[in-house]
Amino acid sequence: MSDLLTELEGHVLTITLNRPERRNAISGEMLTGLSEALLRADRDAAVRCIVLTGAGDGFCAGLDLQQVAGMGGGSGLADSGGGQGQSAFKIGELPPMVLRRIDTPVLCALNGAAAGYGMDLALGCDMILASDRARMICPVRRGVVPESGGTWLLPRLVGWHKATEILLLGRPLDASRLFELGLVNRVIAHEDLAGECEAWAAELAANAPLAVAATKRSMRLGLESSFDANAHHVMAELLALFRTKDFAEAIAAFVEKRDARFVGR
Repeated sequence: MSDLLTELEGHVLTITLNRPERRNAISGEMLTGLSEALLRADRDAAVRCIVLTGAGDGFCAGLDLQQVAGMGGGSGLADSGGGQGQSAFKIGELPPMVLRRIDTPVLCALNGAAAGYGMDLALGCDMILASDRARMICPVRRGVVPESGGTWLLPRLVGWHKATEILLLGRPLDASRLFELGLVNRVIAHEDLAGECEAWAAELAANAPLAVAATKRSMRLGLESSFDANAHHVMAELLALFRTKDFAEAIAAFVEKRDARFVGR
């Protein structure tokens, strides 16, 4: 679909929200398309890193409120264009939930403003490289709640007091404030963002993909389990990795003082 572009280069899949005339506001079709693209990439052994970005000067202005109004409220987006209203609402298939459960690392190239749903999408990525023109804007001043992960993510990322300041006051956060809060990994000159993102993605993709996936999975599960339970999970992951060709290759590369060539098996 033209509103959502995908491009695979090497082991890096770039997904671009492509409605620059609407500041990449998310339509119902884009919700479905983005979820499908993420899940398809996670199943594809050739994809070792996903980059999520927006076309033009903005990352994502949130849900397309004009479309919501035209379809009689939020149900039009909730059923992703199926026309069945809230009976078709499947929250587990929406992009923020898919982002939460896939094991392929997702790098956000935050090229501009991310408001509402766009803010939640960006925060749901594993790492964020931000343009110096980037901003995040909570939707509370539009009379709605950050329904797609923001209320869960922010208290864990910045603590309760900072999260309530961000979410309840709804003040726009510029790039320097985002970095100060630890919400982005790095702020980069706008014209250098694409190149820096490409370098980070290539570095991610060069690592052992099974180990990367296991590490991300273990971190995700660790947020919701005890230390002891997570330690047992990590040990199970480690024992499985010991039996892989990638582990043998890593040992051989270390002994031979060369870069490892991982195959994902």
